[in-house]
Amino acid sequence: MVNFTIIAGGYDVFVASYLFNSDASTLSLLNKYTTGSNPSWLTLHPTNNSILYATNENSVGAVQSFTVTPDGVVSSAIDTAPTGGDSPAFAVALSTGQVVGMNYGSGNGVILPTTSTPLDFDTSSPVITFPPPAGGVSHPHMALEYGLEILVPDLGADTIWRLVEDGSPGAWKIAGSIGQPTGSGPRHIAVDDDLLYTLHELSSTLTIQAIPVLGTSNTSALLANVSIIPPDPPAGASYGAGELLMPAPNEAFPTRYIYASNRNIGTTDERGDSIAIYEYTGGQLNLIAQVYTGLDQVRGMEFGGENSEYLVASGVVGEGGVAVFERTEGGKNLVEVARNTDVLTRTSFVWV
Repeated sequence: MVNFTIIAGGYDVFVASYLFNSDASTLSLLNKYTTGSNPSWLTLHPTNNSILYATNENSVGAVQSFTVTPDGVVSSAIDTAPTGGDSPAFAVALSTGQVVGMNYGSGNGVILPTTSTPLDFDTSSPVITFPPPAGGVSHPHMALEYGLEILVPDLGADTIWRLVEDGSPGAWKIAGSIGQPTGSGPRHIAVDDDLLYTLHELSSTLTIQAIPVLGTSNTSALLANVSIIPPDPPAGASYGAGELLMPAPNEAFPTRYIYASNRNIGTTDERGDSIAIYEYTGGQLNLIAQVYTGLDQVRGMEFGGENSEYLVASGVVGEGGVAVFERTEGGKNLVEVARNTDVLTRTSFVWV
């Protein structure tokens, strides 16, 4: 395949549509499509790539639904539903057809069923409120479907909440948790073979734990715990981890590698922020590479292509624009193949 369509969200009032030509190594801005304010996180319907959901990361948060064509034309908003809180920084469409919105600013979230079509929300769902830590606040930052559960990393409470459905679609309750290191700030997670991989924003660490059987324990020993900060940061650098991706192995890339983005919120590194690549083998997380991106504060990145051979990324600040990298050396490295600076910052991507 030569042409790929990418939709990108950000802190603005539009989503941007791009065409990536892998043969010509070009990335072209196709258009900007008006949305609600701050469509900072995007997600596609799990079985229908023509349906797009976006957060509105505002003090009165919402999620919106859109249609999108294979060539990147995004409709006006079809439906808008409140998330019941402040600053939904993440949304995901579940295999059940429900859409999750997590409110980072108010410590709560909502799981919305859709009605007769996946474009229309049922807004009767109760808001899920997460218990704040003593003297602190809850900051749910993501949601991940795990079997019949939804796992929610809480950056403020240093825990991973475990939600289960409570009788009907849209009604969910907290059924347990998995504790995280104090002050680590769990941000994003992934699961492989019942192992929980957690990227911690505040400590800039990547950890691995076994997921306990629900109802047996709220603790699990760390099997691995490493810093993702690059070894030679500039003076005055200050890091907060960003995104965690673990593309499934395939024939082209048989080894599972882990990709974690650094976000330097201090003195800027002229090389841009790095993406740390790890492999978990022999009970250890081994650093494979630190790839500098020419981007500042990489919050959003996403794999695409027939074999997840390409990675698109952008910074939330700076002038680096949007860059596409190709996986090389079986996934051990990333090489930039295209960049576009028509829109300087983006925060989330989907490959259509």
